Amino acid sequence: MAFLRSVAFFCVLLSPLALPAQKLLAPDDFLPHKLGEQFTPHFQMVEYFRHAAANSSRIILKQYGKTYEDRPLIYAVVSSKENLANLEQIRLNNLRRAGMVAGKPDDSNPIAIVWLSLNVHGNEAASSETSMLLLYNLLDSTRADVQEWLKNTVVVIDPCVNPDGNNRYTHWYIDASDKIPNPNPEAREHREPWPGGRSNHYLFDLNRDWAWATQTESQQRLEIYHQWFPHVHVDYHEMGYREPYYFAPAAEPFHKLITPFQRSFQTEIGKNHATYFDQNGWLYFTRETYDLFYPSYGDTYPTYNGAIGMTYEQGGIRAGRVISLDNGLYLTLKDRIQHHLTTALSTIEISSKNADRLVQNFTAYFKEGSENPKGTYKSFIIRNTNSRDKIKALTILLDRHKIQYGRAGQTASLGAYDYTTGKDTTIRLNENDLVINTRQPRSTLAQVLFNPDNELADSATYDITAWSIPLAYGLQAYASKQSVGAGQPFMRDTFVNRIDFSSAPTYAYIIPWKGLNAARFLSHVMQRGVNARVATAPFVSNKISYPSGTVIVARADNTHLGERFGRELIANSTIFEQEVIPMATGFAETGPDVGSAKMELLKKPSVAILYDDHVDVHSYGQVWYYFEQELHYPVTSIATGDVGRARLSQYNIIILPEGGYADMDSGKLAKLTQWVADGGRLIAIGEALGALEDKKGFELSRFASKKEEEAQKEQQSADKLARRFAHYEDIERTAVGEGNPGSIVRVQMDNTHPLAYGMPNYYYSLKTGTAVYPPLKNAWNVGYTDGKLNRSGFMGHKLEAGIKNSAVFAVQNSGRGAIIYMVDNPLFRGFWYQGLFLFGNAVFMPMN
Repeated sequence: MAFLRSVAFFCVLLSPLALPAQKLLAPDDFLPHKLGEQFTPHFQMVEYFRHAAANSSRIILKQYGKTYEDRPLIYAVVSSKENLANLEQIRLNNLRRAGMVAGKPDDSNPIAIVWLSLNVHGNEAASSETSMLLLYNLLDSTRADVQEWLKNTVVVIDPCVNPDGNNRYTHWYIDASDKIPNPNPEAREHREPWPGGRSNHYLFDLNRDWAWATQTESQQRLEIYHQWFPHVHVDYHEMGYREPYYFAPAAEPFHKLITPFQRSFQTEIGKNHATYFDQNGWLYFTRETYDLFYPSYGDTYPTYNGAIGMTYEQGGIRAGRVISLDNGLYLTLKDRIQHHLTTALSTIEISSKNADRLVQNFTAYFKEGSENPKGTYKSFIIRNTNSRDKIKALTILLDRHKIQYGRAGQTASLGAYDYTTGKDTTIRLNENDLVINTRQPRSTLAQVLFNPDNELADSATYDITAWSIPLAYGLQAYASKQSVGAGQPFMRDTFVNRIDFSSAPTYAYIIPWKGLNAARFLSHVMQRGVNARVATAPFVSNKISYPSGTVIVARADNTHLGERFGRELIANSTIFEQEVIPMATGFAETGPDVGSAKMELLKKPSVAILYDDHVDVHSYGQVWYYFEQELHYPVTSIATGDVGRARLSQYNIIILPEGGYADMDSGKLAKLTQWVADGGRLIAIGEALGALEDKKGFELSRFASKKEEEAQKEQQSADKLARRFAHYEDIERTAVGEGNPGSIVRVQMDNTHPLAYGMPNYYYSLKTGTAVYPPLKNAWNVGYTDGKLNRSGFMGHKLEAGIKNSAVFAVQNSGRGAIIYMVDNPLFRGFWYQGLFLFGNAVFMPMN
């Protein structure tokens, strides 16, 4: 068969491999299989890199961390012997250019730094296979062309950004694949089961986590990335197997702060690749689909840090070792390795030939950011009166990205944009406010992350279009066109534990419910056996006013703890930096006393998450991660198909992550509704609401009335008539009017309801779907939009009109239980900090 014939494994760029002069073995001689014959498990790939490091003087191999499953994260630095001997000076010299290390850089011998990130999506494993052959080519002393490039180039190779996902995929594939590779797309080896190997342990997409750094792999990678700040960064991927190869230049929209050189050099790199692909007759495309806007990709994040950031995509998902194509030919794993190897070597080649230009423009990029930032806003001001946990979370993020910030150190009046209202105003600067001045090396990244709205040149974008950090964190913050000094160090308020054991035994303790730390604290002490109540009405104690949602821990509810009672609170108060306020009496000056029925006893959550093949992998992972890593709280995952026979009485909370729930038949829904009536709490997120629409027991419908439904049908019919003579080439643009790649809308919140306890009367929600529901009947519409969305980011005009005056978060009481409808996903990608707090209310607060 044609697909089993050997292929010419090296393209015209590569010279034939000679026997190694030293002990270094080629991958084919080291591995138990030839490259392309089978996928290489992660541990074998790591062993090959270690073998190379032990047998070549032109590589330095380091481990920079571990995954959640304890697999090593490694990177290799490859260059000439002379450069490796002087590597630390090269690195420090580059950091001087970026303004991260003091001193004047030495420009006498420009060295280009090229960073190649491979296999960020674990089941796009051809690039990890390529990494071994690439390394061998770079270390091959007979490759005169490569050795010439390395005289002025340092290459950093991260061979597998996502070891856990790679391991999940490769081990499944080896187990599932036939001895003789089967090119039939219907074969088992081309049908990877849920959840697949794309994501990491918690099923997060690491290629969308660069800016948010929620995952341990991202956090550790950023540490090492910021020790280098490469001039060129490539993120390797695969797409559908029917697609040809994609490489730079990227598609529009480009963010307006991307420099002309960053744009133009992408084209130069693409043309260099095209030379080799043309010679080999390989299909490729450029300037389509993959834009440079959303800041958390492996191409955009490096771009906003001064690099030429690029994505390379090889057709290959589901291809396995070989798959038949529509043209009657075959795509093999060897083909995919060959294509990736070509672009890798081509990238190094052109970077070497333009090392001086790369270094020159890299230096200018950071100099301009420090001296003359281009953006609209010159300062971002974060009130120091924001909650301690939000300030801490923010400064951790800023430190991870090396974004400089400081204390205002002065009082002044200045014009500013108010993130809360979405309007320009005049504010009084406080001397202890946190200030991010855009005159700094990380100027571009700071502006991209903090701008109220990043200007979008083209609405046909690949990902969400709004992400402003102050809105995501629920901060009182301002953006000013005036430059505000931030030269004084910003110090977070020192946490002071207010529990005093020297006084008489405390009657009760107050836990202010202001942010995610309070939920973390409550999660931990509940697991330690502490009982708590929540104030469902405001009260005053010791002349201090406390709002609804304040948590009370009373001695009377915790006599079983004995002496542990106070000690549990004081120990965890310090650990979580959570304010705990002693109460000498249960008698309130105004409002309910501690013994009042309005001080409702909280139930300890017993949580189950439903999943099946139709559940969104990432949404399931977000819920799983939230409980295990944010709250450190145990959860049980139950297959939807098991709902009919599961003992649901074990759980008082069941969560439906986003998904289609094709297995959720009427019998399972009936069991869930009875479980709710018996006191259970069902939390449905995003697309999961579709499984509950117009179903018995659920007050959820797309239409408030039959009249409204008929009106929409008439409008849809009118739209079809209007499109009868539309141009075929405009089909994509027409669809954009009804789409929503991801935008932010202002939501009105009823913070007297437990779902919104501790929040202001508004919430900025990241809306990533197109589902629209009118305010629910016979339910509490806790969060809803009004006629003014105060929107940022792009949203199709037709969808925007429908989203006005719609439900976003609603609670339906049913029997002794409740159903929480979350139209927008507050856990999306784990970075919407205010959303994490909102979800904490859904978990802990009483809903009846």
